[in-house]
Amino acid sequence: MTNRDYYDILGVARNASTDDIKSAFRKLARQYHPDVSKEPDAEEKFKEINEAYGVLSDPQKRARYDQFGRAGLGEMGGMPDYATMDFNDIFEEILGGFGFGFGGGGARSRRPHRGRDLQVRVDLTFEEAIFGVEKTVEVTRNETCGTCRGSGAEPGTSPQRCATCGGRGEVRQVRQTIFGSMMQSGPCPTCGGRGKVITTPCHTCRGQGLERKTVKKVVPIPAGVDNGNQIRLAGEGEPGINGGPQGNLYLLVSAQPHKYFKRRENDILLNLDINVAQAVLGAEIEVPTVDGKEKLKIPAGTQPGKIFTLKARGVPHIRKSGRGDQLVIVNVDIPSKLTKEQRDLFEKLSATLGTTVSPKEKGFLDWLNEALGG
Repeated sequence: MTNRDYYDILGVARNASTDDIKSAFRKLARQYHPDVSKEPDAEEKFKEINEAYGVLSDPQKRARYDQFGRAGLGEMGGMPDYATMDFNDIFEEILGGFGFGFGGGGARSRRPHRGRDLQVRVDLTFEEAIFGVEKTVEVTRNETCGTCRGSGAEPGTSPQRCATCGGRGEVRQVRQTIFGSMMQSGPCPTCGGRGKVITTPCHTCRGQGLERKTVKKVVPIPAGVDNGNQIRLAGEGEPGINGGPQGNLYLLVSAQPHKYFKRRENDILLNLDINVAQAVLGAEIEVPTVDGKEKLKIPAGTQPGKIFTLKARGVPHIRKSGRGDQLVIVNVDIPSKLTKEQRDLFEKLSATLGTTVSPKEKGFLDWLNEALGG
C-alpha cells in the first residue's frame, strides 16, 4: 500500500459526507475491480481504494485519521469493517452488467440493511473530561413515522402489489454486451425494488415511512476521556431498512484546555513559580490540583526545572483502575524590581558568593525534556 492521503485516493474533500464517500468508493470500485478493469495495476488500486474506504466510512477510524493521520490508527487498521459493509450491493453494481450473479436487484432492495451511523460533538470542560459527567445531547435523525408506523401508507389503507413486477421487486431484460446477449436483473422502476406501491401516501411522512425528529438524550461520559475520543452508543443512529438493525451514534469528545493544567495522557502537568528564597532555603507551599489544594514540601537548594510528583492526582484510567500523577515543574521566579532593602541584602549575599561562573553541558530545557521523557 502507498502512503497517499485517503481523501486523495477517493477524490473527496476532507469535509465530505458519509454518502459522498460511499458514492466515490462505488465509482472507483466499478472502475478498478480486477474482474472488470484491464489496467495492469487495477488490483493494487482496488486494494488501495478499499483501504481508504475502510477508514473513512468508519466514524471512529475517520476521527482518529483526521487528528493523527495513519499513525493514529494503530491496531485499528485501515481495512474495511466487513461486518457492516454490504459488498453484495457494491459487486452487484460493479459486475451486474456483465452477467455475474450476485442476486437479483429486487431481492437486494428488499434485504434488511443496517441503519446509517451518526456523529455528534460533545463539548466538555477540562474537569468534566477528567471526572466524567452526564450530558444532554441533541440528535437529529430519521425515526419511524408515528402516523403510519413505517408503512408509508395513510392509516386505513395498505400498500398494493406492484403491477409492473408482480410483487417481485425486479424486472429482467436482455442486454447486448461484449460477451454476447446477457440476461440482467434490476430493480423495478415502478416500485423501486420494494414489490409494493403506495397509492395513498401517509400525510405525515409522504410515503417515506420515516419522519425527521430532533431528540434529546442524557448520556454518561466516563471519567478519563480525552479530546478526540469517541463514545459509541449502539442502536442510537438511523433506523434500519426492511427490518435491519439501527445504526450507532458516536459522541466525539471535544475537551477544553485549562488555564493552568496541561494533560499528557493520564498525567497532569503544572508549571509553578517559586521565589529565590523558597528555592534556596526550602519551604512548604500549597499547590492547586484538580482535587483541590495540596501541601508540597520544597527542599532547600531546589534547582529550576525540578519535578515533584503528586501520586494519583492525575487523570483516571478508562480501562483499568487508578489514576495518573500530577507533575509539578518548579521554576524559580527572578524578581525584575527590588526595594532598596532587598537590593542591599542581595549585594551582601553576592559578596559572599563570589564571581566565578561555570558553563553547563546541558541547559534547562534539555533537563526538562529528559525529565518528561522527551
